[in-house]
Amino acid sequence: MVVRSIYGTAAVEWFLIFAIGTILVTRLYLQLTGYPQVGGGTLHIAHALWGGALMMLALVVGWLFLGPATRIIAIIMGGIGFGLFLDEVGKFVTKDNDYFYGPSAEIMYVLVVLILLISRIVRDVKKPTVAESMANAATIAADGISHGLPARRRRQADEFLDVASARGADPAVVEHIRGLLEASQDSPDRLMRLRDRATSLIPGLFRSPRWVTIVGWLLVISSVGTFVVGILGWTFNDRDMGDVALYFEISRNTKASWILFISGVATLALSLPAMIARNRTERLWPLRSLRLAALVFTLTNALVDFALEGFGALFNLAIGLFALAVITYHLGERVAAADVDRDQLRV
Repeated sequence: MVVRSIYGTAAVEWFLIFAIGTILVTRLYLQLTGYPQVGGGTLHIAHALWGGALMMLALVVGWLFLGPATRIIAIIMGGIGFGLFLDEVGKFVTKDNDYFYGPSAEIMYVLVVLILLISRIVRDVKKPTVAESMANAATIAADGISHGLPARRRRQADEFLDVASARGADPAVVEHIRGLLEASQDSPDRLMRLRDRATSLIPGLFRSPRWVTIVGWLLVISSVGTFVVGILGWTFNDRDMGDVALYFEISRNTKASWILFISGVATLALSLPAMIARNRTERLWPLRSLRLAALVFTLTNALVDFALEGFGALFNLAIGLFALAVITYHLGERVAAADVDRDQLRV
């Protein structure tokens, strides 16, 4: 039986963040230094080799040691290694080992998106089973025995055990795991402290809930515009429009047109109901729907931008990621507030 890990999706996301950051830093460094050759003479030690070495070390560290610190180190080394390896994909898919192969950026982007989507699908395909709830609670308890537990992790384990108990898990096993949790010492939540410090650096202007309204309606307007442009592009594609045809130039790329059209429909279906319901309910689904809309819109439009512009699409991608960050921040604030209220009710 395959058991999903509570750490899985977050680990994949941070792995990809380090990979993407490594690609951007590597490209910038090479451009600034004039693409130096490491090795000299007839030798050239490609940085893909360093990437492979780091990915190997990440596996070895993960095999040899236990604990959250080990997982973090493996994620960082693996992400940097994967970024170094992926940066040279152009050499692997061309006969002349062309590092500057045009579609390299698109290949990188598509691969990253596929990994991200697969991790999301695996996480969201169904609710945790009894076995998964028990296994994840036991994993957290094991971390607590060896390194101590912050209150957040202890609460996650308790919730997993509550789910398992409600679905008919063996009460004796549940109590054994609870005993391990109770025997675990308390420890500071260093990751949450780091997140709070990073959040405190965000200017107060961007913490205002008004940004959610602005970003949300921009998603709605942009998706409507994408939908309309797609329809008009298909309508006038075969006609001689003269100078006007420039505005529908992208419609001559059938794949790009379909991607943008589907993106517009999906984003509109997710964002419009969420914006209508956002101020009419205290539930979290409008913000979650908006976050998914921002993710769909950013990824699909960036796919087209990367295909047509290569790394010149990073600016547009940054704008989409800003919208996603705003919604994710406010969703996190709402979830944290709901957790505090739930803890107070328990007391």
